[in-house]
Amino acid sequence: MFQDKTIVCKDCGAEFVFTAGEQEFYADKGFQNEPQRCKDCRSQKKAQRSAGPQQRTSYEAVCAQCGATTTVPFVPKDDRPVYCEACFKSRRNNY
Repeated sequence: MFQDKTIVCKDCGAEFVFTAGEQEFYADKGFQNEPQRCKDCRSQKKAQRSAGPQQRTSYEAVCAQCGATTTVPFVPKDDRPVYCEACFKSRRNNY
């Protein structure tokens, strides 16, 4: 039923074989799509994901309540207030 199939890796362009056994495994698991990356590229991608969260960019802003300078993980907009951590927590506890 299944036959070995040669696929080109979308990352490195190398050809790899999607074996009949792998195809059967994919079918048993209900996977709809064939692999797009060779084993080495899949391993690299997996290692990148498991390396942990990537460092976020922080932006400086002025707290709308106390006027202190603070950093936030998003680009502040003029139409929305930004609060330092202490003011944010105090406002949150009031609700």
